[in-house]
Amino acid sequence: MSGKFFSRMGSTLLKMNSAAKRTGMRGTSRLYWTTIRRIADSLNNGRAALLLGLPVLSALSYEAGCRFHVSALVCALEKDEILEQADYLYSCAETEKLYELLVKYKDSDEAEFLWRLARASRELSLLPDTDPQRKTQLTFEAFEFAKKALERDDANFAVHKWYAICLSDIGDCQGVKAKIGNSFLIREHLEKAIQLNPKDATSMHILGYWCFAFAELPWYQRKVAAVIFATPPTSTFEEALEFFLKAEEVDPNFYSKNLLMLGKTYMAMKDGQNALLWLTKAKEYPAHTLEDKQVLKEAEELLKKLG
Repeated sequence: MSGKFFSRMGSTLLKMNSAAKRTGMRGTSRLYWTTIRRIADSLNNGRAALLLGLPVLSALSYEAGCRFHVSALVCALEKDEILEQADYLYSCAETEKLYELLVKYKDSDEAEFLWRLARASRELSLLPDTDPQRKTQLTFEAFEFAKKALERDDANFAVHKWYAICLSDIGDCQGVKAKIGNSFLIREHLEKAIQLNPKDATSMHILGYWCFAFAELPWYQRKVAAVIFATPPTSTFEEALEFFLKAEEVDPNFYSKNLLMLGKTYMAMKDGQNALLWLTKAKEYPAHTLEDKQVLKEAEELLKKLG
């Protein structure tokens, strides 16, 4: 197969309203301290009841229960803050800081932590200075986190998306046979992600890439696919185009690679006019990340071929 099924996903642009967020945090803080005061009052009442002769065990149990509720509230607030910080670091491409933040929660049973940790591990593996052995270790680590997240919450679109991405990466390490062998499962999870969240442009882009990869599958890899499956996975450039266009419709200009893939798909379909349009957009996309720069370079080379 020419290249990987899935290229590195760029940083998702998080649309955050800072003023609204600050107001929300102030509201949360007021709720927190009001609850703390109420629990403290309850504890004081509990101690008074103990002095009046209530059973010691009941009073201690009551106080322990109150402490449990305080702890639960604190944990809930900490979780939201950590997830918010993680998403911010991801949007800023602060990969190493993101990994350091989340790896402390590797034993968590929270799917929201686990799929983000899978994403962080994968992003770290893709950094240019990551040595091959560490890259392989992180790739398998990311898949394990994604698998655990899926076991905890199979109704979360992001869990399905990152499970599919990490499963594809495993195939890159294990070879063409494993890659093709996992292909139906990869598509199944991408379709599930889109079903759960029809507004997620990245899932649509990745599924479009899946279709593009099988549409241009070399003959020798088609033979491998035929050995593995009675009915091997197939697709067309038309199907790939449908997903790329849908992703662009849902979130215009969200990702430089989607613009590039639209251009490449139109080229494969011998539609030079539309290929020129989308490759030009890819070339003019602001290059904020290393991937954006790679996209720009490839778009320039393809535009030269178009003349």
